Amino acid sequence: MLKSWKLKEIVLMSLFGVVFGIVYLLFIHLGNIWAGLIGPIAYEWMFGIWFIVSIICMHIIRKPGAALIPETMAAIIEVMLGNAVGPRLILSGIVQGLGAEAAFAVTRYRYFNIFVFMLAGIGAAVFSFIYGYFVSGYAALDPSFVALMFTLRVLSGAIIAGIGGKYIGDALLATGSLRGYAIARTQPRDANA
Repeated sequence: MLKSWKLKEIVLMSLFGVVFGIVYLLFIHLGNIWAGLIGPIAYEWMFGIWFIVSIICMHIIRKPGAALIPETMAAIIEVMLGNAVGPRLILSGIVQGLGAEAAFAVTRYRYFNIFVFMLAGIGAAVFSFIYGYFVSGYAALDPSFVALMFTLRVLSGAIIAGIGGKYIGDALLATGSLRGYAIARTQPRDANA
């Protein structure tokens, strides 16, 4: 998968994996505080933040694996920094990365526009929800509550991860620091798509 990658792409992806591993852990603590106030539904509206590195990296690098690998790396870093979930979180990162990667694979890695980024966020949300349904015991919850959880997670994936990831990638491009990456070579064609 990484044979066609340039060293700078691997380094950038690794850097994002580390940075977002830290960000993800910080958001766990924010979510814990918020959940103490409003209950377990608190995590659902912010779930998109835990998918965002996959969208940002794919937006910049535009190669197979650019969503899956950094999401997995971020989960590994988060576990190494002490996330209470432990190693099971790595599997969660893989599942989320696969969900995002699926949206780009369906387009054969040819389209990188807001619609596809939102679909990638939704894909990560759906994959993670299915995984969570079985691992976290959602079946024991009231079906209407589960439906609300699913809806909020999908919206969060589309908005925070999809739109937010595109916005962050575009903002980084505007700084001039991404000139040697695929995002800079293809941006005019994808800008308003």
